[in-house]
Amino acid sequence: MVRGLPIYLDYAATTPLDPRVLEAMLPALTGDFGNAASRSHAYGWRAEALVKDARETLARALGGEAREIVFTSGATESDNLALLGAAHAAGPGKTHVVTSQLEHSAVLDSARQLEREGFRVTTLPPGADGVPGAASVAEAIGAETFLVSVMTANNETGTLNPVAEIGRVCRERNVLFHTDAVQAFGKVPFDVGSFPVDLVSISAHKVCGPKGIGALWVRSGAPRVRLAPLIHGGGHERGLRSGTLNVPAIVGFATAARLALESRVEESRRVAFLRDRLQAAILEAVPDALLNGHPAERLPGTLNLAFPGVDGDQLFLELSGLAVSPGAACSSDSLEPSHVLLALGRSPALARASIRFSLGRFTTATEVDAAAAQVAAAVRKLRVVSR
Repeated sequence: MVRGLPIYLDYAATTPLDPRVLEAMLPALTGDFGNAASRSHAYGWRAEALVKDARETLARALGGEAREIVFTSGATESDNLALLGAAHAAGPGKTHVVTSQLEHSAVLDSARQLEREGFRVTTLPPGADGVPGAASVAEAIGAETFLVSVMTANNETGTLNPVAEIGRVCRERNVLFHTDAVQAFGKVPFDVGSFPVDLVSISAHKVCGPKGIGALWVRSGAPRVRLAPLIHGGGHERGLRSGTLNVPAIVGFATAARLALESRVEESRRVAFLRDRLQAAILEAVPDALLNGHPAERLPGTLNLAFPGVDGDQLFLELSGLAVSPGAACSSDSLEPSHVLLALGRSPALARASIRFSLGRFTTATEVDAAAAQVAAAVRKLRVVSR
């Protein structure tokens, strides 16, 4: 916690930059400032070497090959490139996309754009267990389907989706499978060599890396994944994403990914312990609080709780000492309740009275205990006032 600021429990929105990541980035911000596309002198060669090393590091982290990494400005662009790029490169008669109601807005808004362009989109509701199941995906796939997009872990509840099963269904039907793995990457096991997946979106700032840099993993094996670029000019990134590469951020992304993977097992265990401690403390003080999302199949650091009988706006005003979120940061300025929680069956009032707590690398037990106490006090106060 930074002195004078609230306790930070919003790691799902963004993470603090790890000092080791900043240290790795500094040479690329100063001496190695060249353009990685400048092939005629040493400044460009040195920048190109940094990008090459970073690409290989990220590929190893995903279990893929370096040539399969396409750098983007972040996960939103990666999701857009996956959906729109696949659609614009799809063959004749391929006009159908399958996704779920629980997806990030970058996927859902891209799907809506495809509908405006004449494509047909099926948006699956969650099953009884709160996840889009492989059976419902299989039922939705038809002769015109070219792409299924289902996230690995939900950004609001932390619930893990059965992406391996969904991927197998897609592979059997010769349909591309894209997963937004932004929240899961570096936190739970994920290997493109083991999962039948074709396109994977990841982002640096969710793993204590810099903002403004992400990647789309594009499978290179047969059958070939074809994408049409969204950004034109220069033919960078194998023609899939033109633009001068952000070398310092790319170096930071690779360093952040390496650090996350090196400590994933022990860090996930530590963070899950703190999450369970926070959940237990809040539920002891507020027994009627409701867990949003799957109770077991979830990310180690995410906890989403609903507080019945409390006005959501007033609750967040009372929690000025905590940096927490009502839902996804990308839509936090919206007056509408979370589309994820509504899809899971929560009422608009209960969705508004829900809090996403997300813990990470620098969260401490002291902060967790203080947060639980603040939540309990805020709920008690508001319930007394509302009587």
